[in-house]
Amino acid sequence: MRPVNVAVIYYSTSGNVHALAEAAVEGARKAGAQVRLRKVAETAPPEVIDAHPAWARHQRETAEVTEAGHGDLEWADAVLFGTPTRFGNPAAQLRQFIDTTGPLWFAGKLADKVYSSFTAANSAHGGQESTLLALGNTFYHWGGVIVPPGYTDPIQFRSGNPYGTSAVVGDARPGEVSLEAARHQARRVVEVAAALKAGRAA
Repeated sequence: MRPVNVAVIYYSTSGNVHALAEAAVEGARKAGAQVRLRKVAETAPPEVIDAHPAWARHQRETAEVTEAGHGDLEWADAVLFGTPTRFGNPAAQLRQFIDTTGPLWFAGKLADKVYSSFTAANSAHGGQESTLLALGNTFYHWGGVIVPPGYTDPIQFRSGNPYGTSAVVGDARPGEVSLEAARHQARRVVEVAAALKAGRAA
């Protein structure tokens, strides 16, 4: 059987979600998947970005990361979406990308894939769980198979979020617990997607 195709599609302002996305890529690859790392298009005006040094710096540092397109969703057997928390919801930039997928949904091209999500916020109760649950609403409409990390690995008892990886960052980058949780989540996604793919081929 051919390897599982995994798309890690994210939006990151200052680099925290990007760090989680890279950890997810690492976990998926170690599980044997073919992986595409994709960022969604930035929609904020340049003057707003330039007013925040960390935002502008991250834009420069990730200029070479390919932007996500519909073809990435069609190619993927499984998709992990990453976003910062915005008032308990996904960032507008990620929603903008998701909101363009109507034609794929209408054609049935988003159904039966595995979906999972991860997030980051500045504070411990900054809306991480509601952000992940909000993304789940989209996956339900797509007819996706939602695969959360649950408490399926010891790292989950340290990270503490069964819905998806969620880093509390404040003024720091995601720590090793959050990065390992992202790796585990991606491995679990690959394992479930591989089982589904094998079952359909049988």
